[in-house]
Order: sequence, then C-alpha cells, then structure tokens
Amino acid sequence: MTPSSRRIGALVMAYGTPPSPEQIEAFYTDVRRGRPPSAEQLAKLTRRYEAIGGVSPLARHTAEQVAGIQHQLELRSPGSYLCVLGNKHSEPRIESAVEYLHTQGVRGLVGLVLAPHYSRGSVGEYVSRATEQATGLAMSATFVEHWHEDPVLIELLAERVANALETLGPHGIDARHNGRLLLLVTAHSLPLRVVADGDPYADQLRRSAELVASAAGLRRFDIGWQSAGRTPEPWLGPDILERLRALPSQGVDAVVICPAGFTSDHLEVLYDLDIEASRVAAEVGVTFARTASLNADPRMCAALADLVIDRAQEL
Repeated sequence: MTPSSRRIGALVMAYGTPPSPEQIEAFYTDVRRGRPPSAEQLAKLTRRYEAIGGVSPLARHTAEQVAGIQHQLELRSPGSYLCVLGNKHSEPRIESAVEYLHTQGVRGLVGLVLAPHYSRGSVGEYVSRATEQATGLAMSATFVEHWHEDPVLIELLAERVANALETLGPHGIDARHNGRLLLLVTAHSLPLRVVADGDPYADQLRRSAELVASAAGLRRFDIGWQSAGRTPEPWLGPDILERLRALPSQGVDAVVICPAGFTSDHLEVLYDLDIEASRVAAEVGVTFARTASLNADPRMCAALADLVIDRAQEL
C-alpha cells in the first residue's frame, strides 16, 4: 500500500495538561493513577501553575504542533492523512482519538508521541493504549517509537544551543574558551524500576546530547533529569537541581540547559527550569541559559510528517 492509496490516521500523542486551574486536581489525580493528591500536594502544584500564569501553554502548543504536522502531511500527500491529537492525562484522550479516526473511515494509523526518547514506562504506555484501542476496532496500527537521532531534531536543538550561548554574554564566551562551560541536556525523570532491564531511555538521551554537543561545537556536556515524582522509590538522577549545585566544584562557571526530552513550553520548562533551576544557578554563582523550546517549529513538523509517511509504508 502506498500512502496515497487511502486515508491514513496520524495519531499524535502527548502528555496533556489541565485546561484551567479548576481542573488541576482532576489532572493530578489522573497522573497519580486515580489517587487524589493531598491538600498539600495540590496546593504546591497549584502554586507552580500560578507562577507561570495560572495554566500551562502546553495545550496551545500541542494543538499548533498537530496542525503543523497535518499541514506538512497535506503538502506531501494531499488528502491522504487525517492528523488528530490523543492525550495521556487530559482530553482528548488517546482512546477517544483512535475512536474518532475509526468514525472517519480510517482503518490504519501511524502513532507518534511528542517526545523523542523511548521508554517502556513513557512512550511504551502511549503505544500500548493506542494499540489496544485500535485492535478493538479492527484497525491496523504502527508507531514511530523514538526519533532522538533525527537529523532535523539535532539541527534545531543545536541552533537553539547557539542562540542560548549568545545570551550568556562575555562571561559565557570566556567560560567556553577555558573549558568551564557545560551543556546539560535534560529529560523527565522516571522511576528506576521503569527503566531497568535494558530500557533504552537514558542511553537515547545521552546519544541526543552527544549529537547536539557535536553539532554545536561544544566539548563539555552531560545529561540530567528533572521533575522526578514525590514517591518513596528511587528515580533516575541526579536531579537537575542537585546537578546545578555541584557545578562550581566541578569547574563549571556557565551552563546551558537544553531540555531535549520536551518539545514544548510547559510547566516542566517554564517553572522547573526558568524559575527553579535558574534560581539555584544564581545561588551557586553559575551563569545560566535555557534553550528555546521547539514548539510548532515548521521544520520539526515537517520532519515528524516525514517520519509518519515513512512508517505508513508498514500499514
């Protein structure tokens, strides 16, 4: 089958976000797999949203990304693809998105998660939910499970690293020349049990970091983890804040953080990095910059559309 022989569903999957302050508790409960947060936990999360304006811009950015991918698919193969959003923790859900594709006469779909790195406990859950729903509707499904080495992704991130370096000023230039500048590439932490037994998540993030550092001409780089859950079990670390506090003792005067595990501005970028991490960097005397998010960059949307079309050959 060729992509133009019949209409194909492009299921773009994302984490989701509460659409309003009133929905934060329901969202948090869903993230916690049905366990309502304590009053203290809810108040803390609400304060974080308030610090970035009350709600996250993630829903808007995700909608723009889906529209951008649809546009690029239409340019490449007019009338062949129907692109829809399915969220993990908020509406529209993954299952309802698959159902909608079915009602539109789509009998096969390509799933893509707006996160470049694969783990069984992250992207794997999206794939599992979409597969189960598609199977129940007698729809064929295939997935782009990771795209952490995509040349366009690396190019875009390297460009953003270069732009961030310019914001560091003379101090950043000096730090780069004397080897005291660090590129820190980050992603969302996961419980260690989730990434045990050969899970590729951490290795894929490190590979992205290697490629971005090389493309940006930086010698010194590392990976870091952010947004670990508040649970008794161990999570991937070190946490980004711990990492920042240790930088002066490691001979680092300036840091550029590239949150390569995220494609959009949202709470984990706008609060965890722009507010919390930048404050810790200032406290320890390290000059700080954060790379701009990809959001709906047309080049990224085009690259993702190409991945969808390539994978559609399997349907």
